Amino acid sequence: MKIGIVGTGHVGSAAAYAMVLRGVGSEIVLVDRDEGLADAQAQDILHATPFAHPVRVSAGGFGDLAGAGVVVLAAGANQKPGETRLALLERNAAVFQDLVPRVLEAAPEAVLLVASNPVDVMTQVTARVAAGRGVPPERVIGSGTVLDTARFRGLLAARFGVAPGSVHANVLGEHGDSEVMHWSGATAGGLPIAEFGRAVGRPVDQALRDEVDAAVRGAAARIIRGKGATWYGIGGGLARLAQAIAHDERAVVTCSILTAEAEGIPEVALSLPRILGARGIMGTVVPHLDPAERAALRRSAEILKEAADKLKV
Repeated sequence: MKIGIVGTGHVGSAAAYAMVLRGVGSEIVLVDRDEGLADAQAQDILHATPFAHPVRVSAGGFGDLAGAGVVVLAAGANQKPGETRLALLERNAAVFQDLVPRVLEAAPEAVLLVASNPVDVMTQVTARVAAGRGVPPERVIGSGTVLDTARFRGLLAARFGVAPGSVHANVLGEHGDSEVMHWSGATAGGLPIAEFGRAVGRPVDQALRDEVDAAVRGAAARIIRGKGATWYGIGGGLARLAQAIAHDERAVVTCSILTAEAEGIPEVALSLPRILGARGIMGTVVPHLDPAERAALRRSAEILKEAADKLKV
């Protein structure tokens, strides 16, 4: 499968590099308004292919996205000093109103993977723009909480001393401050998380929950304080989503799409467990939530809905 990546800064280039290391796709085309940057990133990543997989990597323009099955949207403006979140959203929405039609003109059948932040609102913006060209919402997918879920599972696995693949625990709602750790549905080794903790002598008490919650919710802020931005984790997450599409895996992953209704809130993009295959989202798995989780997810949906509705798209 041919994969396009629009926006070749830290996130876009990390996604391309992760795809090469994982062997996702047969060809990757990098597009950026800074053509020199796109070319430099393509050359640098191409030089890693002898150590990984024989993926063809090149730079090009929007026309070179023709035939792509997946296009990652990692472009967008950076927040200016003193600029409000809404003002940044409006600027990025304007960027996407120009960018998305150009992508779809070249690759009308592509699944769009949205990486630009705030990713849930930008997913809703992309879905609105793409709908004007006949693209259904299930083909516009935000990375959402795919990374937050990985962080959640990784922290629990470290606590228990097991591999992260043995832990199943999801983060729902917003990729941001209002995200919801789905503790009531978490399992490890096929057991509810609390039962597994008792079995291995590492109980899941409120102190552990608070510690893990704070670590997941504050992970991006800690990384940003140290190096200015995050890119490797989300690059790996985007590669994983692209892999599920390229191989028609029908994998269950937490990601964001424009959802008809979530906890009573209509038409909002947020993350839930989704079945992901070659044509995008094939279904949503609505999880059982305890009352506190249900209320938290509704609040998360309300925050996202309010932000999206303020945009002039």
